[in-house]
Amino acid sequence: MNDNVDVPVAEKRPLPPRPVLPDLAAARRLGPAEFVEVSWQRLLLSWRAMRDHQLESRPDRPYPPIVPLLEAAYAEPRLRQLHPFTSHHSLNLSSCTEFPYLVRVPAVDPLPDGRFRVRLARSAGVLGWADTAEEAVALVAAHIPPGLGPAVTRAEDVSG
Repeated sequence: MNDNVDVPVAEKRPLPPRPVLPDLAAARRLGPAEFVEVSWQRLLLSWRAMRDHQLESRPDRPYPPIVPLLEAAYAEPRLRQLHPFTSHHSLNLSSCTEFPYLVRVPAVDPLPDGRFRVRLARSAGVLGWADTAEEAVALVAAHIPPGLGPAVTRAEDVSG
């Protein structure tokens, strides 16, 4: 069989369905803790769906390990209390839920080779490298500023 021949449409598997995402606006009305929880759930669902879509449509292309990173970060209670957001596959965590975000902990870049680069907060400076998502999360957790509590709504509400 010639690998360069397109598979007929009838033989292609359907792509995974889009996930149903929790209501972020409703969560915001319930307060910052609920907003943070729903933000985590939305990120996990969205990135899992994007990964699954690529695995179906482009199995030959490696997908950065953002999903294992999100799962490991969510499993760490001190990080789970912060507002998560991603930019260019990087995981960032904010002390507030409204823009402008207040990022006081390191960010993590999942790399195509499966490793992770941990960067200083709001910097391109590298804090370290990790072979697993759990190691990257542990490095981030080790650099949480003392007294940093759960995310609040606005930056001016952050103490410490």
